[in-house]
Amino acid sequence: MIDKISLIAVYPEIILLVMACVILLFDLSVKSRTRTATYVATMLTLAVVAALQANYALSNQTIYGFGNMIVSDVMGNWLKCFATLAVMVTLVYGRHYAAERDMLRGGELFSLGLFSLLGMFVMISGNNFLVLYMGIELLTLSSYALVALRRDHLQSVEAGMKYFVLGALASGFLLYGMSMLYGATGTLNLQEAMAAIQSGQVKQQVLVFGLVFVVAGLAFKLGVVPFHMWIPDVYQGAPTAITLMIGGAPKLAAFAVMIRLLVEGLMPLSVDWQQMLMLLAIASLAVGNLAAIAQTNIKRMLAFSTISHMGFVLIGMMSGAVSGQPEAAANAYGSSMFYVVSYVLTTLVSFGIILLLSRNGFESEEISDFAGLNQRSPFYAALMAVCLFSLAGIPPMIGFYAKLAVLQALLASGGTLPLVLAVFAVMMSLIGAFYYLRVVKVMYFDAPTGTAGEISSPFEVRAVLSLNGALLLVLGIVPGGLMALCANAVAQMLVN
Repeated sequence: MIDKISLIAVYPEIILLVMACVILLFDLSVKSRTRTATYVATMLTLAVVAALQANYALSNQTIYGFGNMIVSDVMGNWLKCFATLAVMVTLVYGRHYAAERDMLRGGELFSLGLFSLLGMFVMISGNNFLVLYMGIELLTLSSYALVALRRDHLQSVEAGMKYFVLGALASGFLLYGMSMLYGATGTLNLQEAMAAIQSGQVKQQVLVFGLVFVVAGLAFKLGVVPFHMWIPDVYQGAPTAITLMIGGAPKLAAFAVMIRLLVEGLMPLSVDWQQMLMLLAIASLAVGNLAAIAQTNIKRMLAFSTISHMGFVLIGMMSGAVSGQPEAAANAYGSSMFYVVSYVLTTLVSFGIILLLSRNGFESEEISDFAGLNQRSPFYAALMAVCLFSLAGIPPMIGFYAKLAVLQALLASGGTLPLVLAVFAVMMSLIGAFYYLRVVKVMYFDAPTGTAGEISSPFEVRAVLSLNGALLLVLGIVPGGLMALCANAVAQMLVN
C-alpha cells in the first residue's frame, strides 16, 4: 500500500508521466505540420509542473517517500523547476526549426522531451543507488532517440550511434561502481551507505574501487575530460534544437546526481573524490578552452566551451569538502549550483540565436555565418554579444559573478593548492575569452556573407529570447537573490 506522503512527494512526476502518455496518444489525431495542438498541450503541462515544483520549493519542506527511496527537498524542487522552464524555452526555440526539417511528422519531439524531463526528475529526487540509475537511463534513452530523430540526415543518425555506444559504456561504469558500493555497504540507501562507511567496518579498498567507477560515470554525464569524447561530435551532429535539449536542462540533473551521490552518500570518502574532481577540473579547463580555439563550427566551439564550464562546476564541488565547516560547504555547493543555473540560462540564449538564424536548407552552424549580423539585426547581434560576454565571464553579465562565486569558494577552503588552482582557472578563462570575442568581432566588423538571409521568427520566440537575454544582464547586476536561493537550498539539503 502506497502511503499518502509518498504520493505527495511525487505529484509533479505523476502529472508529468500521465500527461506524457496522454500527449503521445493525443498526437495520433493531430494533422498540423507544426503540431500546434500537441505543442500547446505540452507547454501547458510543463507550466503546471513548473508551478507545482516552485510551490513545493517555497514550502521549505523535505519529504521522503517510497521507503526513503526518493526525496523531495528545496534544492531538488528548485532544480526540477529550472529544468522544466529550460525544456519549455527549448521547445519554444526549436519547434519551427524542427517543423522546417520534417522532424514533426509525429509528436516524438514533445513526448520524448517530456520523458527525458521525467528522467531528470527521477535523477534529482533519487535517494537510492538504483533509483538514481533508473533516472539516468530514462534520460539517456530518450536523448539517444532525440539525437537520431532526423532519420534521413546522416550526421544526426551518426551522432545518435556515437552517443548510444559511449553512453552505454558510461552507464556500465556507473552501475558497476554502484554494485561495488552496495557490496561493501550492504545497502542501496544513500544515508545508510554513509552511516556504514562512517562506522569503519567497511573495506576501504572496495569503496575506493567503486568510487572510481562512479566518478567516471558521472564525469561522462557531465562531459568532462577525459570522458568528453561524445560532446563535440553529438553537439555538432544532432539537429540544433536537440543539441539544446541535451546541452541545457540535463546539466541541472547531472549536478543533482553528483550532489546526491558524493555529498549525501559518499562524504566520508571526500578525501578521495575531491582529488579526482580536481584532476578532472584541471584537464577540462585546459582541454576545453584550448581545443575551442581551433574550431570553426560554432556548435563544436560551444561544445568544448561546455567542457571548460563543467570544470568550474567541479571546482565548486571539490571546494565544499572541508571538514568541520558546514557554512563553507553550503557556500561552495551553492556557488556550484548557481554556476550550473547561470550556464543553462546562457546556453539557452546562444543556441536560441543559432536556431533563429537557421532556415530551411541552411544551418547557421559556422562562425562565418554570423558575419555582419549587426548590420542585419543589431538587436540579435547585441543579444548574442551579451551571451558570449557572459560565457567569457566579463562583467556585468551573470557568467562573471558565477565564476567569481566559485573562485571565492575555492579560495575560502584555504591552502596553497586551491590558490594555484584558482590562478590556473583564471588563466584558462582568459584564453577562453579569445574564442568568444572572436565571434563578437565577426558579428560586428565582418561583412555579411552571400549565404546571409532575412531573419524572421514568430513573436513568442522573439519575446522569450529577449527575456532570456535580459536575465543574463539583470541577474549579473543583481545576483544576490539567485545566489541566496541556491545557498539556502543547498544548506537545507545538508541539514536534512
